[in-house]
Amino acid sequence: MGKTPRILQGSDTEPMARARMRAALQRGEPVREELVNYTKAGVPYWLDIDIAPVRNDAGTLTHFVAVERDTTERHRAHEALQRTEDQLRQAQKMEAIGSLAGGIAHDFNNLLSVILSYTTMIMDDLPGADPLRADLDEIHQAGLRATEMTRQLLAFSRKQLLQPTALNVSTVIRGLEKMLGRMIGEDIDLNLLLSADTGRSLVDRGQLEQVIMNLVVNARDAMPEGGTITVETSDIAFDDASAAAHSGVTPGEYVLLAVSDTGCGMDRATQARIFEPFFTTKEQGKGTGLGLSTVYGIVRQSGGHIWVYSEPGQGTTFKIYLPRTDRIEKVQPEALAGASLSGSETILLVEDEAPVRNVVRSILRKAGYHVIDAQNAGEAVLACEQFKAKIHLLLTDVVMPRMSGRELAARLAELRPELQVLFVSGYTENTIVHHGVLDAGVEFLAKPILPDALLRKVRQVLDASRRRSLAAGA
Repeated sequence: MGKTPRILQGSDTEPMARARMRAALQRGEPVREELVNYTKAGVPYWLDIDIAPVRNDAGTLTHFVAVERDTTERHRAHEALQRTEDQLRQAQKMEAIGSLAGGIAHDFNNLLSVILSYTTMIMDDLPGADPLRADLDEIHQAGLRATEMTRQLLAFSRKQLLQPTALNVSTVIRGLEKMLGRMIGEDIDLNLLLSADTGRSLVDRGQLEQVIMNLVVNARDAMPEGGTITVETSDIAFDDASAAAHSGVTPGEYVLLAVSDTGCGMDRATQARIFEPFFTTKEQGKGTGLGLSTVYGIVRQSGGHIWVYSEPGQGTTFKIYLPRTDRIEKVQPEALAGASLSGSETILLVEDEAPVRNVVRSILRKAGYHVIDAQNAGEAVLACEQFKAKIHLLLTDVVMPRMSGRELAARLAELRPELQVLFVSGYTENTIVHHGVLDAGVEFLAKPILPDALLRKVRQVLDASRRRSLAAGA
């Protein structure tokens, strides 16, 4: 009482709105504005203000009548809707970019299969002192570096093959502690706040380690003058209300992994793009721009969610929520080393890309296998009908025109029930995986194809089939 209402205004009150109000009042005109004001306790609230001049019969302005309505709840609802719309637009944008990235990686993996396989075979045939070996090795190493980029693109587009196990996230981080210390250097402190009793998450260990290392490296680069990186873990539960505040999140129990730094922070425009592949704020040559996009893809394909909180000059925090699981892993026996990679079995090879088909055929024949090759499913069915002897293995691409590799395998199983199947692809496809996890009983080899990996996988599938046959006969 008895004080000017300007004491309720603060730093967030729009200066232009106040100026418009003053100018209208000076002219004796009605005015309507919406302002942020503050209570005596300093709590902000929104006001819809209507001010009307009151004049006497002579037309002289005598006073004003102001009607103020508290519109705070309406503004909060509008802001919540705006956040949801922003999250939806961001998700749609990332999905579109992911589809493009996955398609590029698929085609590039075919090219890399040819480059890497032929350079390997040629180097194997050259004498150790041949000067061409050094040149071929440079080509081969460049191909391997390109392979890593395609893997990152596949991770972002969520089309990589995961091998998830039930892991304690805190235990995984502890196992990386020494490596992380070496990565960040002496002028940055690494602070681990790891809950000892966090639940387990169903994740791929190698991919989870990549997420942790990428986030720590990103935090390090944001602090060129030094600072502190804090890695935290804890259990957290999303109820209906908290899940609704985060677009796409379902209520349930999660494991939280948070990585924070005291670095330069980011503005909102930068935050809107940080997960896009090849987007980087670093100097040219300092990074590929694939680190955070890889993190994003791995987390989303693992069924998790990632959020970033940052202000310029105030540091950055990445929070990752991974679904909890009650599953307990059984220890799997290790594969025997030193097994022969050659064989004499008959393999039906189906691949629509001629260069890839040719190099795979060469690898297999060089190892002693009898190879029947086809460029599509129709040719494969015809070859299977015409070839009277036993065909031991179907080696087929997953993505092919008109009939997929999975459909072809089902068709040939009717003709040859004992036929083993090995799928090969540049990226995962829903015909053999669900959410990036391989269907039970399905054998899969990811492109780009390397001779040694191909021969090991073929031998593994054939030997497993032989063991099952012997066990059934016994």
